[in-house]
Amino acid sequence: MLLVSAMAHVTEHLGIGVTAPVSYEPPFTLARRFSTLDHLTKGRVAWNIVTGYSNAASRAVGRDNIMPHDPRYDLADEFLDAVYALWEGSWDDEAIVVDPIKGVIADPHHIRKVHHHGAHFKVDAIHLAHPSPQRTPFLFQAGASNRGKDFAARHAEAVFLGEHSKARTSANVAETRARARAFGRDEHDIRFYALTTVIVAETRVAAEAKYRDYQRYIDPKGSLALL
Repeated sequence: MLLVSAMAHVTEHLGIGVTAPVSYEPPFTLARRFSTLDHLTKGRVAWNIVTGYSNAASRAVGRDNIMPHDPRYDLADEFLDAVYALWEGSWDDEAIVVDPIKGVIADPHHIRKVHHHGAHFKVDAIHLAHPSPQRTPFLFQAGASNRGKDFAARHAEAVFLGEHSKARTSANVAETRARARAFGRDEHDIRFYALTTVIVAETRVAAEAKYRDYQRYIDPKGSLALL
């Protein structure tokens, strides 16, 4: 997140996505930072929503172990409900006045406190950033599980796919679109991005040499342990 404002300063048309987990901080603080980035990027920031997957990460923030898989997505659904309320519901468009003569920045009659009291989070606050260009940042998601697909179908504007065949990719897209329809969304409001690693160099020979060099670092045991 610290790099995004600098990247935005030297680019014009680049959308910048940030991966941030919902499991390790309150909705209020993350919502405020994304609003600030949306202002600084002039509406070019995206959020890749993750729930976390590592016991080590949970222990790093003082928890014994990570929450089980499906309950993490229940938490994520609630986290999104809370940040939506902050981004979309705390300030009306009419709230911004900016009248230097009267010394008024915003009309408090068009600003309201969010009250979210859920199973995992409690928010009683006004969103402290005025509405940004997007309000809610562009939302990415990459869940491939049954519960993850439901989460993507409900929230995502773009979905990362890591399938290794056209048939699996096509089936995954069709399934997620069907789930989006079940949630009352237009199935074509979701875009899909297939994982592709592109290796480039000055010439084809140099690119193939780089590819062979990369292969020397593949560790099957390490990959299996991560999987």
